[in-house]
Amino acid sequence: MSGQEQPTAGKVSAPKDLTIGYLPQHMAVSDSRTVREETELAFDHLLDLQREIADLNHEIAEREDYHAPEYLQLLDLLNDKNERYQILGGDNYEAEMEQTLLGLGFERSDFERLTAEFSGGWRMRIELAKILLRKPDVFLLDEPTNHLDIESIQWLEDFLKSYRGAVVLVSHDKAFLDNITTRTIEISLGRIYDQKMNYSAFVRWKAEQHEQQLAAFRNQQKMIEDTEKFIERFRYKATKAVQVQSRIKALDRLDRLEVDEEDNSRLNIKFPPAPRSGNVVVEGRSVTKRYGNLLVLDEVDLTINKGERVAFVGRNGEGKTTLARIIMQELEHSGDMKLGHNVKIGYFAQNQAQLLDENLTVLETIDRIAVGDIRTKIRDLLGAFLFSGDDVDKKVAVLSGGERSRLAMVRLLLEPVNFLVLDEPTNHLDMRSKEILKRALADFDGTILVVSHDREFLDGLVTCVYEFRHKKIRQHLGGIYEFLQRKKLESLKELEVARQKTVEPEERKATPAATEEFSFEEKKNINRTISRLEKSIEATELEIARLEEEMAQVGQLLSQPEQITETDLYSRYDQLKKELEKTFGEWEAGHRELEEWQSKKNW
Repeated sequence: MSGQEQPTAGKVSAPKDLTIGYLPQHMAVSDSRTVREETELAFDHLLDLQREIADLNHEIAEREDYHAPEYLQLLDLLNDKNERYQILGGDNYEAEMEQTLLGLGFERSDFERLTAEFSGGWRMRIELAKILLRKPDVFLLDEPTNHLDIESIQWLEDFLKSYRGAVVLVSHDKAFLDNITTRTIEISLGRIYDQKMNYSAFVRWKAEQHEQQLAAFRNQQKMIEDTEKFIERFRYKATKAVQVQSRIKALDRLDRLEVDEEDNSRLNIKFPPAPRSGNVVVEGRSVTKRYGNLLVLDEVDLTINKGERVAFVGRNGEGKTTLARIIMQELEHSGDMKLGHNVKIGYFAQNQAQLLDENLTVLETIDRIAVGDIRTKIRDLLGAFLFSGDDVDKKVAVLSGGERSRLAMVRLLLEPVNFLVLDEPTNHLDMRSKEILKRALADFDGTILVVSHDREFLDGLVTCVYEFRHKKIRQHLGGIYEFLQRKKLESLKELEVARQKTVEPEERKATPAATEEFSFEEKKNINRTISRLEKSIEATELEIARLEEEMAQVGQLLSQPEQITETDLYSRYDQLKKELEKTFGEWEAGHRELEEWQSKKNW
């Protein structure tokens, strides 16, 4: 689509003036500018115009032939260029640039730093900022969330949802897709399935389609079998010759149904039973870490108890991976960090896939570290991670990012551990692999620490969230969406408190404080609205059930071609599908509104 590859067959066409903002997964970048200078390249056309205006002003200031035609022409040209500069947002581009960089997690103090000082993930954010600021007709973003933290992902979601152009995403982040997209194209086994719905709705639709195909296929196979039996039985009876020939011709004309092939390759993971450990797994007191003059963690206290499922979240660069590595005893630091009695750690580093020896094969990578009885089951273990047949003889150098991540994950299964520390384990895994890894972690009977920005992966898995901010950490009990909801409320309160500080003392008396209770009438109104929305959602759910039941009935009729008497059954089925899609949209909108009112009730 971006024009960098040509199809083997077929044709890709687009309007000549179409602009595409393409963000690849892997980029070749130059690091000779500051963050501000690099980002300003998005405004090349404006900066060129700015230079032309400066040159014209300089030329006009030096001339004295005020009434000459050439002088008047210069004034007209300057006026045209100034007008064009205004229309293109020349007076506002710096504010827009700063807003975008701040939204993607940069601090103002970062703007004058050289891009060479930043990691690959932050360089990717600069490239993303440039694409967003160019405002192309089409965004083509390949795994844009891989290097973003949760706050930046939410900012990008808000930006893309309100963007007027087209947005094409390649992503394995289910929550990100559901929050932005209205159309899903699944690529599976060389075919595409294209539906105007978000990913979760698409998964439900695909399951329904498969069931309907199976039912229609079974019915047709039964009809074919019965017809063939009739032909075989009466083939040589003269009295039945006409009927036999009729049925033979009917079979020849029959459009035989096929069931779409499914990609059933699945990641099958089961962690070994966890050895018994002490009640306290990790305990840190006054942990401080500096890289030269850069303070990353300042007097941090942390306790993780046996059986806890903990998430580290926060902006990139706030010290999540650093603290994980301190727990692993890989980094020097001040303060105390102790592991509990009999704690055995299994560690998946963020760059684990890159740490593999590229000269070894898949089989050799595991064979060199496997000991004991597991050596007899190496091929079975690799097969469970989708390395089967000749795949085990592939060199690590030719593996994709996802294959390397799966291979690195195999290493975690080679010895029993009771404390799993996983740093961004889902970055290169597809959706089904993430779901199966999540299920395996949910069944793991030890302690888990996950550093991740994937909300869908963390949802239902973790029960405690540590937020990293301003060199400190703060514990939040509950799941990831509870944490995000609370953060949104806290942000609103902080905004209100900041506003209160700007209000004059006499005005402040008339303004309710951010933490003030709602009045009795306001509470009654909130409760009435919540009750109304709950009833509305319940009625919508009943309507969904009715539509699904009617669709199933019509689908059953469509699967029996010989019994179809109505000519408009197909159009009725399409109409029901559209009604169901619309009703699902109403149900989702109702839930969002209900959550907003419930959050007001809990304020």
